[in-house]
Amino acid sequence: MLTQWLSTLHSPDPDTANRLFEALYGELRRLARSHMRRESPDHTLSATALAHEAWFRLSAQTRTQWRNRSHFLAVASTMMRRILVNHEQARRAAKRDVQLVALTLSGLDQLGVAPDRDVVAVHEALLAFETVDARAAKVVELRFFGGLENEEVAEVLGISLATVKRDWTLARAWLHRALGAAGDGAG
Repeated sequence: MLTQWLSTLHSPDPDTANRLFEALYGELRRLARSHMRRESPDHTLSATALAHEAWFRLSAQTRTQWRNRSHFLAVASTMMRRILVNHEQARRAAKRDVQLVALTLSGLDQLGVAPDRDVVAVHEALLAFETVDARAAKVVELRFFGGLENEEVAEVLGISLATVKRDWTLARAWLHRALGAAGDGAG
């Protein structure tokens, strides 16, 4: 039933789109909460805002042919990741626009240090890993950012559960090394 509704996402009938939104809203909120768990507590976006923004962007896509619920949720997760990365990049750009002050060595301890594994650092590491193993990078995106279980990832990507587990293990090791090296200042 839901798969049929997904094909009507771009229906001119607002009642159809509203019913689809109501049917998927719980899943979108679950995905958004999963994404927001990795954000700082003072983040300016809420899970609700993230779910709504993803819905607006997804409903504006006219060329996507939704295969099933899992496909929709995988794309929604990717969209949420992009929203969070764009939000963080905009926040950092705004910080660069503030008036610069002189920095002394005695003032260094007063600076707040960004978390080692912020969303932009993970995003950049994942982009680098994508050039090494695109499928394993997609597994990370769906599991880490989307909160999907191994079985759901296997269904979305059309691969075996064993392959998902292998890709996850490989990707975690690669990303741990990449993020660890970036956090240590080593190249």
